[in-house]
Amino acid sequence: MRLSEVAGKVGLTFSGHDLEIAAVNTLALAGPDELAPLLNRKHLPELEHSRAGAVLCEETFAPEGRTCLLSTNLKLDWARVVALFAKPQGCLTGVSPQAYVHPDTSLAPDITVYPFAFIGARAAIGAGTTLFPGVYVGEDCVLGQGCTLYPNSVLLAGTVLGDRVIVHAGAVLGSDGYGYAQSSAGHVKVPQVGVVVVGDDVEIGANTTVDRAALDATRIGDGTKIDNLAQIAHNVQIGKHCLIISQAGIAGSCTLGNGVVMAGQSALRDNISLGDGVQVAGQSGVGVDQPAGAMVGGSPSMDIATYLKMSLTLPKLPDLARRVRKLEKALEQRQDKPKED
Repeated sequence: MRLSEVAGKVGLTFSGHDLEIAAVNTLALAGPDELAPLLNRKHLPELEHSRAGAVLCEETFAPEGRTCLLSTNLKLDWARVVALFAKPQGCLTGVSPQAYVHPDTSLAPDITVYPFAFIGARAAIGAGTTLFPGVYVGEDCVLGQGCTLYPNSVLLAGTVLGDRVIVHAGAVLGSDGYGYAQSSAGHVKVPQVGVVVVGDDVEIGANTTVDRAALDATRIGDGTKIDNLAQIAHNVQIGKHCLIISQAGIAGSCTLGNGVVMAGQSALRDNISLGDGVQVAGQSGVGVDQPAGAMVGGSPSMDIATYLKMSLTLPKLPDLARRVRKLEKALEQRQDKPKED
């Protein structure tokens, strides 16, 4: 499409020539018919040598003589631009005869079900939803409109998805929570009879697991985005618009407010609460409740300011230890030295 059309669709203005844009690319690789982003001023040297036909940038950095799409919110506007050129995955429409669809299901007329997907009894699939090969939708599951389940993702019985939910390959929703009672004969499994309920516009990354509740429901709020390889345990309650980054782990019955951010490999002990807007640094272990707006890091976690000071001090510890030993030795020698009359 022409640059003027791109600008109109995303609500931006442009300077320079109105050229045809075939695709988006990086500054280093873009050609004369491609649009590239200048998302950070550190890439200004690349701009000088870039062959990109047009550049998305702030007006301050728009070079004279270059065609530029002008933005005041680069990351957001770039996401909107890329969406115009992104090709959706998949090549089929309709319900494949090679899929298994239980006779007792409710299917909207315009869904897509790929070969070797499975839809169980009493499941309901909303309009515009796509199930890729190997997807398992168990009995009594409910999927809203416009959902996408990528290959080999699993919704076990009773799982509920809102509208426009994306579940990436290999993710499992509704697996049993980790619950056992102790007996003289060993570990006795506590049946997990709750479900998983996911709100609208949620995205769940590849190979992430969300356990069903022991009772009631494990819930994920509207707009929350969960990265790959995360673990959400039974009866966890996650608020709206949270960000759960790769390899984060949330133990059973934790409650997260709205807008919580958990960075990579961070973890929560069971039965704790994080208030709205809490931020947890990477590899942190949180074992106590955190009030709204708190920023914590470390394991065990502490206030982020203290954690950063501690992190700066850690590399100095070997030198400090040597100095302490030297001082101790000097003190011992002074104490052993005979006193003069």
